[in-house]
Order: sequence, then structure tokens, then C-alpha cells
Amino acid sequence: MIELKDVTKKFGDFTAVDHLNMTIETGEFFGLLGPNGAGKTTTISMLSTVLLPTEGQIFIDGKKLDRKASVEKSKLSVITQEYSMRQDMTMDEVMEYQGRLYYLPKKVIKQKSAELLEFAGLSEYRHRVVRHLSGGMKRKLMICRALMTEPQILLLDEPTAGMDAISRRQMWNLLRQLHAEGITILLTTHYIEEAQSLCERIALINKGSLNTIDTPANLIEELGRYTVDETAEETLHSSHFHSKEEAIEYLRGSDKEASMRNTTLEDVFIYRIGRGLGGK
Repeated sequence: MIELKDVTKKFGDFTAVDHLNMTIETGEFFGLLGPNGAGKTTTISMLSTVLLPTEGQIFIDGKKLDRKASVEKSKLSVITQEYSMRQDMTMDEVMEYQGRLYYLPKKVIKQKSAELLEFAGLSEYRHRVVRHLSGGMKRKLMICRALMTEPQILLLDEPTAGMDAISRRQMWNLLRQLHAEGITILLTTHYIEEAQSLCERIALINKGSLNTIDTPANLIEELGRYTVDETAEETLHSSHFHSKEEAIEYLRGSDKEASMRNTTLEDVFIYRIGRGLGGK
């Protein structure tokens, strides 16, 4: 279990994360959503101990997490937004280098590399250098590298950024398989559909502060399961309703170009966060 208690991070006079309180259960697939500058990457950086909190504490399974907590740190692996791999290495070399960093025996490195690359569907490309890989392949390789140490917790900071639709769906399936094996996953993403599809619970944050935590289904139910979109003067306005009958009644009375659909987590995000950013 991951616990953040009044976690705050300041850079001079700027507060990036402001007294964040959050609990992520063991084995949970948890999403952290927010606009640019909300504090998502800063939170991931504190969980990975790249940054230390200015105030507050982080606990892993009841033990305080800091740079000296080797046992707690060993439970974590992080996949960053940036491609942090040497471009002139092959996949095999990337995996071997990772294993050596953690003093794994050569036989274990070879075995785990083969298993992980096969798991990610990368085996046939294992001798290709990183600079010649597609963006999706690089992302998958970063996950394979992170899994070399058999972590209990994966911290994923926008793991599908820049991927095409097919590669993104392949990554979703990979993450679902990891979750099914009991790994705790914390995901940040700008793809709201991704969070709705993968995550069991969602935390919405804005300007470093927590807005709400709940399941995607509950957040959608709270806003209203049905949405009517109206277009007038090149402006889209959405209204949300708890019953289909209410939505249909509203739709009948509209004098604008309008349509009805199921509410999504993106609607929740826009309603709760977008308004504070100047949305309508």
C-alpha cells in the first residue's frame, strides 16, 4: 500500500504539490489525472525519490519512503515520459545493462530478458538498436527494463505519450496483464479514455491540490450518465442528466443542433477541472 500524507513540494515560492493526501491499495490500478502543471510528474518524482517532499511523508507498506529506505525503494520501478535509454544499444544490451546495475547473475539476466521481451512481443527485434525502434517499441522496452527487478509497484508517467492508436491499445493490454499478476500500478496520463479503460480508481488534481478520488463509474454517475451536446455559433455546450428520459426531454426542447450520448470520464474532467481553467 502507498500512502501520501500531507505531501507538499515547493520550488522557491511556487507550490507544485499542496498537502496531497492519498492512499493506493496493494494491487490497485490507480490513475492520477490533471491538466498540464497540475503536479502529476512532481508526485511521481517524489514517489521515486528523485525529489523529496518539502513537507509531509510517503509510506510504502507502512514504512517511510526516503532515499535511504532501500527495501521500500526496491519495491518500485518508474517509467518516465522521456526515453532514458542509450540510442546505440540493442534491446538485449539495454536489458543486460539493467540487470548488471542490480547485480543480477548473468544467467538470470539472460533468462529474464528473454521472458520479458517475449511477454511484450519484442523478441524478434531484440538485436535492433534503440534508435531504430518505433516509439511504441521503446515504451514497451522501458517497461521490460523496469520489470527486470520484479517490482511490486510500477509508476508510469504518461507511458503511451506519442503512440499511435494501435500501439496504445497494445500497451493497454500489456498493462492489464501486469495488473492481473498483482502488480500495483500508478498511471498518469492525458488520455482520459485510457484512464477510464484501465484504472479502478482515479484521483483528479489541479494546481497541486486534490479535487476528488473515486472510481470512473461513480464519477460518471455523480455527474449524470447521459450527456446532450448542443452546438451554436461554433460553440459546444454539454448538459448532463441522470436519466435517459430527462436527457430526451431536454433534447426535444432544444432549438440548437444537438445530440445525446453516454457520459465519459472526459466529461467529468472538463466539468470538475476545466471550469477552473476558464472552460464553460
